[in-house]
Amino acid sequence: MKILALDTATESCSAALLIDGQLTSREELIGRGHAERILPMIDALLTSAGIGLGALDAIAFGRGPGAFTGVRIAVSVAQGLAFGAGLPTLPVSDLAALGAQALARSSAERGAPGAAEALVALDARMGEVYHGRVRPDARLGVVLFEEGLAPPATAFAAALEPGLWRVAAGHGFSAYPVLGERLAASLAAVWPDLLPRAAEIAWLGAAALAAGLAVPAEAAAPVYLRDQVASQSGRPRAQ
Repeated sequence: MKILALDTATESCSAALLIDGQLTSREELIGRGHAERILPMIDALLTSAGIGLGALDAIAFGRGPGAFTGVRIAVSVAQGLAFGAGLPTLPVSDLAALGAQALARSSAERGAPGAAEALVALDARMGEVYHGRVRPDARLGVVLFEEGLAPPATAFAAALEPGLWRVAAGHGFSAYPVLGERLAASLAAVWPDLLPRAAEIAWLGAAALAAGLAVPAEAAAPVYLRDQVASQSGRPRAQ
């Protein structure tokens, strides 16, 4: 299986190539300039592997939520490449990808098995966070619950099942400390520095492809979770 993955939904810009279980990736924390950087990243990965787009099975991409412009770039690039090569696409939630990264880190730091659940939150600006709960899944890699947009004081409002080993990730926790304070009793670790990246999107995309969840390029669509996408935050936005 050969999967190309890309993500531009946050300050991070990344691309990954998964070939028969072997992953290579490129990642830059750039804030701006995603449109100028993502295609050279992809080209470098394909050149290093000695393959063209036509040799791929599908293209996976971070479909959001995240910065409006960044999510739009990811969808546009994935669609353009997929149309040109006659490939299906694999939309992957950026919250699911972030949760997968946090769960893998918990396993690496504490030993298998890792955490039972990851609470993920990205700064959505305008006093809100994109939030979700992510759990491991044997078929799809992870499953995402409660994907939503809310003020940090009300995010994760549903009662949390007691006794689970949970970790948290995403810059929503550093942007709004009240979020971590509210959930402190439920969390074993918080990693606010983690951001979604193409590496996990590639793995989740491969699982989705095996499960028959690929969609044609024309059906690839962004998920914004907010009708009003403009903001006035000082946090760099993906461009």
